[in-house]
Amino acid sequence: MGALTSNLGKKIATILLILGLLVGTVVYIGWYNLLREVDTYIESPAEHFKYGSIGTENDQGVPYWIWMVLPRLFPEYLPGPNGYTSLGFTWEPGQETPVGVSKKTIGFPRQGITCAVCHSATYRKAPEDNPIIVPAGPSVKFNSLGYVRFLQACAQDPRFTADYILPEIEYNHSLSAFEKLLYRFLIIPTTRKEMREQGESFDWTNSRPNWGPGRIDPFNPVKFNMLDISIDDTIGNSDMMSLWNQKQHQGFALHWDGLETSLTETVNTGALGDGATRKSINIEGLQRVEKYITELDPPKFPFAIDQAAADKGEKVFDQHCATCHAFGGERTGTVIPQQEVGTDRHRLDMWTQEAADKYNAFAEGYDYDFDQLRKTDGYLSVSLDGLWLRAPYLHNGSVPSLQDLFKTPDARTPVFYRGYDVYDPDAVGFISQGAAAERVGFEYDTSVVANSNQGHVYGTNLPDKDKATLIEYLKTL
Repeated sequence: MGALTSNLGKKIATILLILGLLVGTVVYIGWYNLLREVDTYIESPAEHFKYGSIGTENDQGVPYWIWMVLPRLFPEYLPGPNGYTSLGFTWEPGQETPVGVSKKTIGFPRQGITCAVCHSATYRKAPEDNPIIVPAGPSVKFNSLGYVRFLQACAQDPRFTADYILPEIEYNHSLSAFEKLLYRFLIIPTTRKEMREQGESFDWTNSRPNWGPGRIDPFNPVKFNMLDISIDDTIGNSDMMSLWNQKQHQGFALHWDGLETSLTETVNTGALGDGATRKSINIEGLQRVEKYITELDPPKFPFAIDQAAADKGEKVFDQHCATCHAFGGERTGTVIPQQEVGTDRHRLDMWTQEAADKYNAFAEGYDYDFDQLRKTDGYLSVSLDGLWLRAPYLHNGSVPSLQDLFKTPDARTPVFYRGYDVYDPDAVGFISQGAAAERVGFEYDTSVVANSNQGHVYGTNLPDKDKATLIEYLKTL
């Protein structure tokens, strides 16, 4: 009897060992295919800015192979025939993703958004030219709300199934038998659910003016989704900003309304706004981003400049503009009360003291922290470095060119088209009228709520000859 019990015990132990090995194998396979994170490092600071992870892949990213085939499977939800390019993404030859999109393996390849998706400018000297990419400049093409709505429309389509998606993935990329099962029963269904939920979190935008290319409401999504503040009726639509040359911006307030005073906090909150979480945020990668934009010089005007006229314009600038816009100017980098500057106040009213307080407490207990978010009463008096590539102008992008900016508000262009990146060196702005601009661009109507082009009347009463020389000088900044 004792021998029988002993043999039974050995059999049970063997069975438990085998079960343990099987469970361990399953756990390992699950970890390897779902949670294993492969560190990526891009040596070049500029390439890291454009393609390096900031921690957005896990929560807000889309599995890479699904993301790649969506434009081919659901082209009817895009604004044009050229895939992600029609949403303002720009691809460089040989790259797996467009500028501003990272690729990282967390179990399986996933894509994510980086700072560069909104903060990489492009321009063309002629329609037939390839776009010249200028890192840390404001995108005039990227349609961020259109991108969110595209993903949501795909996820809501009943064809978003493994039977529809897997053959398209395998057309260009071979999946193992286990990967096929993983995509069929887990990754594709989960992706569909998460894309629908992400899109629904932006449903409040349906009752507001469209952002259009080159613009974003950067903080209402933070208020409503991250900070759990009740949805209100504010409109924060504003132009994307340049990030270059931060070495000369020391001590400046940040964002259009000066709601931040710390560059480090601004970089980190930007990653959270792009979809990183408190845990996934890549602080080391963002430190590299901050160093890069701090040292990066503004781009030079790529067209001819009348230097004699620019020299005369410098004197006009020193007399009429330098106090608010020159480095070292008394008010440069400070917040000017909205009642004084007179520009559209919707972006200012969107940000509240409640939001600032909640955001300052958002990262408590983590290795990083926020302490300098605040509520202000106006808009930032910005420095003008690289001004030529920052069109359209004013905080909401309501004035298409410098020529237009120096007209009285009643004489400024009331309707134009944004998103066409062919440059007009005479007007100092992107071409915003005509068949090509209308075909490619987004109609910007300044009579629409929060799109006002009023205010900033400084310089509008100058003689025409002074305006001309001043504009020539501004090209040199």
